[in-house]
Amino acid sequence: MENQLKDSSRKFVWRMIDVINLIFLFLFLYFLIDNVPNQLWQNETLQLAITMSIIGLWRYGWWGVHFVRAQIFSKFVFPTKRKRADAVWDNGWRPNNLYFMMTTYREDKKITEKVLSSIVREARKVNVPTKLFIGCGDKYDEDIIELFMNQYADGLDIETFIVRQNKPGKRFAIGLTLRAMSRHGVDGNDPVIFMDGDSILAEECLPRCLPFFELDPELNALTTDEKVVVEEGPEWVRAWLTMRFAQRHMAMQSHALSNKVLTLTGRMSIFRAKHVVKHDFIRTIEADHLNHWLWNDFRFLSGDDKSTWYWLLKSGSRMFYVPDALVVTVERIEGNGKERMIQNLMRWSGNMLRNGSRAIALGPKLVGPFIWWCIVDQRIAMWTTLIGPLSAILLSIFISPMILLVYLIWVLFTRTFLSLLLFPYAGRIQISFPFFLFINQLLNSIVKVYMIFRLPKQRWMNRGNQIGKSKSGRLIAFFQNSMASYLTLFWVSILTSSLMFYLDITINF
Repeated sequence: MENQLKDSSRKFVWRMIDVINLIFLFLFLYFLIDNVPNQLWQNETLQLAITMSIIGLWRYGWWGVHFVRAQIFSKFVFPTKRKRADAVWDNGWRPNNLYFMMTTYREDKKITEKVLSSIVREARKVNVPTKLFIGCGDKYDEDIIELFMNQYADGLDIETFIVRQNKPGKRFAIGLTLRAMSRHGVDGNDPVIFMDGDSILAEECLPRCLPFFELDPELNALTTDEKVVVEEGPEWVRAWLTMRFAQRHMAMQSHALSNKVLTLTGRMSIFRAKHVVKHDFIRTIEADHLNHWLWNDFRFLSGDDKSTWYWLLKSGSRMFYVPDALVVTVERIEGNGKERMIQNLMRWSGNMLRNGSRAIALGPKLVGPFIWWCIVDQRIAMWTTLIGPLSAILLSIFISPMILLVYLIWVLFTRTFLSLLLFPYAGRIQISFPFFLFINQLLNSIVKVYMIFRLPKQRWMNRGNQIGKSKSGRLIAFFQNSMASYLTLFWVSILTSSLMFYLDITINF
């Protein structure tokens, strides 16, 4: 972790073992393609081959668009902005005040101390009056914070304010903390750093971020690159999260080319103070909700970063991504990690779906055409991703089992080449990426299809294992759950029946 905190770049590292593994993967692919009979272009399966080709051109073309846009941003747009931002900083510009808004809940003592140490370090570099507001849910955290700040913040112009939440949940903790900040006169264009209690600022994080607010008066929020350290947990979870954050790093640079991002991550984002103390902003975080035809009115449990993003999005605010500033987050996963993986996908997908429809409703003029289409595409992709595997399964059942094998070879082939685009963003070749790409895409689509009919279903395992509770009575809840199951089955059946018709599959009884 210490090396990651000192070097926030994603310099590509060539390792001989990685290159050898990649060569063996290509040789294995060549062997499979050369020896397994290709049944995709036969009369019975021609439709599947055409379908996979069309969807492949669309999906992989979309990946290509993001890759090209990310390259334009990183090679041409951002370097110019970085030089201008560095000049502003080197010429002595500093904000008048620096504010931190952090929430924590029974975090490990060592992690809390590393987080606080990074805050103190970065505050010293900025060297302006600093106020640290921390929303806590337990005296355990408060004792650790008070002891550390008394010992290690000596000589620094920093005040610490601990806000004990009187209601459960991170959203209430943020709301109470922001209200405390408002009472202490936080306002204007000073930066407010939103942080989680397990997010550690890498060195030079703030000097690399803050000048952008001076450069662009229309900029209202930004976020940074993020890496994850799995201190406890299976090795495959490390690889999976590394792949996801490499995808994030590429996509965020693509989005930033349009002066927007798709999320202002709660791990660490920076806002102008004048926005975060507004009553409407605070209430959006505290009580964000949807009114659904089936589930009635329900509050959001997690996804506070999506709420802040939506609040700024509907006002047409500029947002930015700083690819050379880094935050390191720490994960500790008990057991085999499978349940945590599924729960994370359900939480992330649920947050996206709950906010996606209302963001789309804002329209491309306000949101911006590219970002608006990215949000629309998220909802389309969850269905199109299922077409390939579902078609292959149907044809393997009714035509030939070999078709499934040929399809899996196609999957390995395509995901291997997609992984070549991700390796530079991961910093090294990781042979597991092609496999995790497909598993992640498939599981993500299944979870989204499940969640889109169950939007109030929420669980947050690493925040005290909170669970969203229904306000409906037993009979109404039974009806709602039954209807959700019916709608899931109905639309999956429609998709399956349509594919069977398209593939000319008939069932003889």
